[in-house]
Amino acid sequence: MAEKIKLLLVEDERMLAEILSDTLSDREFEVRIAGDGQQALDMCHAERPDIVVTDIMMPRMDGYTFVKQLRSEGCVAPVLYLTARSTTEDVVKGFETGGNDYLRKPFSIDELIVRIRALVGRLGRENKEAQFRIGNYHFDSATGELSLGERRELLSAREGEVLAYLCRRANQTVETAGMLRELWGDDTFYNLRSLNVFISRLRRRLEDDAQVGIISVRGVGYKLKC
Repeated sequence: MAEKIKLLLVEDERMLAEILSDTLSDREFEVRIAGDGQQALDMCHAERPDIVVTDIMMPRMDGYTFVKQLRSEGCVAPVLYLTARSTTEDVVKGFETGGNDYLRKPFSIDELIVRIRALVGRLGRENKEAQFRIGNYHFDSATGELSLGERRELLSAREGEVLAYLCRRANQTVETAGMLRELWGDDTFYNLRSLNVFISRLRRRLEDDAQVGIISVRGVGYKLKC
């Protein structure tokens, strides 16, 4: 029998938390429940989950603060935000604070499970190929650290995922739709706007090496030139 995936569910709506816990436990997940960000942080220290699924609006410590603190402590477990907040700004903030995916309420349990398994599987694949040279930059996708000489920057989880995706296909044209399906789960216009935000931020981070650039290929996608 395959080893169960250890999942920490952070949700203050008790009924929803129990329904999700029961359903996920039947799908070979080992589920622990926390009612707020502070309790979740304490449980992460003790349980070391394989993945975290968290709401945003919670008492004591909200989801954004919880995940940001988790990342500052070096935890690399993938995080999926599960929330009714769904503006582009909310989604971008979720990725900036260290989230890896974002699922809007209401949702289907099957989609949630697919997203969880994809995140856990992708993390395993990415850790096997974590070091990249981008011109004079060095990028460690496992830690999210981008360095140029003595200067070091820590990328957000989604920035790191986008850059790693481009690095694995360096000097090749990458179709936008494929990247969105791989990293966001679907290629809607809403997610395209989010991708464009992260591409712009990565361009600024890479602008100190003239031989490096992320080129827009009109009507197709992007190419990382290095």
